Amino acid sequence: MGNTLQKAISSDPFPDSEKPTFDPMFGFPRERKQRVMPLSEEEMIAAKIPHDLRDYCAHYYLDYIRCYMEKFPFVTRCVTEIHNYQKCEYDDYILRGKEYERERRLLVRERNRQEALKAAA
Repeated sequence: MGNTLQKAISSDPFPDSEKPTFDPMFGFPRERKQRVMPLSEEEMIAAKIPHDLRDYCAHYYLDYIRCYMEKFPFVTRCVTEIHNYQKCEYDDYILRGKEYERERRLLVRERNRQEALKAAA
């Protein structure tokens, strides 16, 4: 209960609601792979996936729910689906953290450049 309560109370340290202010390709020598939602919004609505779970890992959640329904009394047989979903959520958390840190460092770098220009002028 402690982890669930903590998760409900604390805010996400990596907000994904903020739009990036820098070009996503800035600083990368080659093209970065674009993240694509595996399910469309209509598919998630039809599957009745809760709003807070409609993210890049929704297809793994849907696989888990299907397995749960098929093997109901023996839900321990869905351990692979649970693992896949939790790994996807963890990887998404790490990726958002890296993007947040990249954005923060670029903002600091830009601020330092502006201060250096003011000092030189």
